[in-house]
Amino acid sequence: MPSKEFTLDDIAKHNKEGDLWIVIDSKVYDLSRFADLHPGGAGVLYTDSVAGKDATQVFFGLHRLEVLQRPQYARLQIGAIRGQTENIKPLGPGELSLVPYAEPTWLTPGYFSPYYSDNHRKFHKAMRAFLMEFVQPEAVRCEENGKKISQEVVDKLSEINFLAMRLGPGKHLKGLTLMGGIVKPEEYDYFHELILNTEIARFGTRGFVDGLLNGGVIALPPIINFGTPEQRAKFVPDILAGKKYISLAISEAFAGSDVNGAQTVAVRDGDEWVVTGTKKWITNGTFSDYFTTLCKTDAGFVVLLVERSDAVSTKPVKTSYSSTAGTAFVTFDKARVPVSNTLGQVGKGISIIFSNFNHERWMVTASSLGAQRLVVEECLKWTNQRIAFGKPLHAQAVIRAKLAAMIARVEASQAWVENITHQMNNMSYDEQSDKLAGPIGLLKQFVSKAGRETAQDATQIFGGRGITVTGMGKIVENYHRTSPFDAILAGAEDVLGDLGVRQAIKRMPKNARL
Repeated sequence: MPSKEFTLDDIAKHNKEGDLWIVIDSKVYDLSRFADLHPGGAGVLYTDSVAGKDATQVFFGLHRLEVLQRPQYARLQIGAIRGQTENIKPLGPGELSLVPYAEPTWLTPGYFSPYYSDNHRKFHKAMRAFLMEFVQPEAVRCEENGKKISQEVVDKLSEINFLAMRLGPGKHLKGLTLMGGIVKPEEYDYFHELILNTEIARFGTRGFVDGLLNGGVIALPPIINFGTPEQRAKFVPDILAGKKYISLAISEAFAGSDVNGAQTVAVRDGDEWVVTGTKKWITNGTFSDYFTTLCKTDAGFVVLLVERSDAVSTKPVKTSYSSTAGTAFVTFDKARVPVSNTLGQVGKGISIIFSNFNHERWMVTASSLGAQRLVVEECLKWTNQRIAFGKPLHAQAVIRAKLAAMIARVEASQAWVENITHQMNNMSYDEQSDKLAGPIGLLKQFVSKAGRETAQDATQIFGGRGITVTGMGKIVENYHRTSPFDAILAGAEDVLGDLGVRQAIKRMPKNARL
């Protein structure tokens, strides 16, 4: 770090071509040789408001703080202004944002919540620090290049038993060390998992969220809950350890929300099933070793654990989010599957698949909530630093109205998510299945619709930057482009809204009258 000090008068002497210095947040940068390499052209650097001046306001009207942290730009710093200190710093690992509404109420200094304990707070701090240090750089790289998460990062995640924690509380946690021992397996609850699900969404990398072993989150429960001890012993440990990958293969071109419309067929042939058919939009499918697969039989539906073979092929499905998610079209060409890989009873396949829908929908909702809160923070920062018509952007009443709506939506979503999470913590699995399918369906519909409305408002606030993949509005652009995934994955929001109302109608008292 350069230690030489200058005055603003010193800087003012360096304001011409071939001799150009500027100040950004107390730091002095020599741009003399960089000017011609500036991506926006040299001309902007020679304007009266930049050359030889404190250009902090101009810079942050055009660039994110992370630009200054890149090695090729950080090395341009030659000193600092005498008597000034750096004010604009990135959050350290585990640190909380002080931007209003950037954090949920329970993490905001001076506010309270009945849901979270000191252990939840310790867990949150450790999880955020871990993700910022080890996962965020990978998230940004993979979101951009579309590649699968690296084995190195998967191994690091396995050290804290990341995938096991994403499955929620349960017997699968027994004997594991969670988050370095911060929380005991028997103390881990749905609020710990809620923390995890909201934190992974804070990178603004929606495709990577699903590439972050989401296939395991939704494909392992049928094995854990309906598999035999032999099946669990054979498959679960390697998947939890990140040595093998798995996907849930339900959706087809023939059947999305209509699960009963699945056309993939399994025919019994001695000690094997012969599986023929296709599956589409299968998360993590391009790199999975196993597929938890819904098939039709003469006796009804069955769930089979199909291992990748020459008779099982996958190819990428190009969607509007990053291919790092591994979204696949899967073809089963007379794939032979041992009968010993049957999960649960033949004819009970639909109920086995439905048994995990509540958790999956709650998980998608939690991640959507985390992403929405990040977008609110981005918009509050931008409207504070962006100057338009000679004033900060938030001086415009129409902008404040959009911010008010965004804040109201995210806070309402947070309250409902926490309420449902509290019910999950206090209900058995059977009680959740009986009582929460409708409320979770309505919750997911509400939060995903709120997300798309917030994405639209945020894009208007950021203008052209909100539809540009890189730069100031990249978080908003990514969210605007990918927020519809939350409305579709784990059940289309309109279908789930209808489910919620139908469940409510079933519970109407027979003597209810106006």
